Amino acid sequence: MIIETLKKIFGRELSKLKKEIELYKNEKAIWKIEKEIANSAGNLCLHLIGNLNTYIGAEIGKTNYIRNRPVEFSAKDIPRDELIEMIEDTVVVVEESLDKLTVEELKNEYPILVFENKTSTEYLLVHLATHLTYHLGQINYHRRLLG
Repeated sequence: MIIETLKKIFGRELSKLKKEIELYKNEKAIWKIEKEIANSAGNLCLHLIGNLNTYIGAEIGKTNYIRNRPVEFSAKDIPRDELIEMIEDTVVVVEESLDKLTVEELKNEYPILVFENKTSTEYLLVHLATHLTYHLGQINYHRRLLG
């Protein structure tokens, strides 16, 4: 049950991420930063894609994804269409990876130390869902302020 719930939440929130990127009237505004706004919507989008492809795709789905976290925050001016394609690819990776997961595996210790202490896979997946929604809210606010 929790796996299906997580698939729905990740799918819903990634769909909202795609919509937020599409809603920018001026494509250049996706990459805009100003005053105390340190991260553009584009960089937050790349960060979310990297995060999900690392912790769900590479570890659970065995996709061989290699993360370059510094580039998530330093890349600029990637075309909107490319960002959208990356989001759509991430939707597939997350769904296919979660399809491989069993309820028993959720209780297992997540193999990578992400926080100070080890956690279960279930705990990490819930964290990733809340992390996604947190940054999605930032992107929504960014679009309304600077877009």
